[in-house]
Amino acid sequence: MRQWTVDAFAAQAFRGNQACVLQPLDAWPDAAWMQALAAENNQAETAFLLKTPDPARFGLRWFTPALEVPLCGHATLASGHVLFSELSVGADLVTFDTQSGPLTVRRAGEGYEMDFPAQPPARTPTPPGLAEALGVEPQEVWASTYLVAILKDEAQVHAVAPDLVALEAVSSAATGGRGNVGVAALADAGRPYDVVDRFFAPGSGIPEDPATGSLHTILSPLFAQKLGRARVTFRQAYPGRGGDLDCELAADRVLLRGHAITVLEGTLRIAP
Repeated sequence: MRQWTVDAFAAQAFRGNQACVLQPLDAWPDAAWMQALAAENNQAETAFLLKTPDPARFGLRWFTPALEVPLCGHATLASGHVLFSELSVGADLVTFDTQSGPLTVRRAGEGYEMDFPAQPPARTPTPPGLAEALGVEPQEVWASTYLVAILKDEAQVHAVAPDLVALEAVSSAATGGRGNVGVAALADAGRPYDVVDRFFAPGSGIPEDPATGSLHTILSPLFAQKLGRARVTFRQAYPGRGGDLDCELAADRVLLRGHAITVLEGTLRIAP
């Protein structure tokens, strides 16, 4: 069976976030097999697609090298890209049935637009140990499915070098989740984006993620409120790589726009 590696939230190769996408399957394989393949691929996520009677609707599940996750933006974008650009699905919009409900990807000019549920955060006191784990004192802390630390400026975001073991413990205790943390700040004047951010996901087996759709379902409502407008552009500043996300808050949904490019196509010889 065929498998593609896609750089998502990137307009050129070797940027954005890598995801492996397996060709659509007739039935879900055993979860242990999917987890083993995701570990073998060793990318942030491997996406598995399930055929349905509707040629523009698919089941979708995401696995990191360590576990299955309930929501993943970049691998959803990569899946839509594969269906449109590699498998020539004859529709302008595809729907994915997921643990987080129906998600859609549609063509949008030269890129794509995804429709995801918003996850607005709530302001929270700085958890004990967070500043020490990050190596910087946050100006604000917000909590949703992840913790988000708002930093003073773009330079602080770029300079963060966290203690990942401590960060996972602090965030997990604060949110009851897997222990993942985003950091963000308003961009410097003159930048072609509004907000710069990074995402550390030790609780999902990923030290730092290059471009994270799920993080921006939290950041979008937060910065839409701060900036007083629905549309906000983000640069996720993973060192040496990073990605670009154009986000728009629409009631209780977030529209995430970005590009994707296929960098590798292979043949998987181990069948489920």
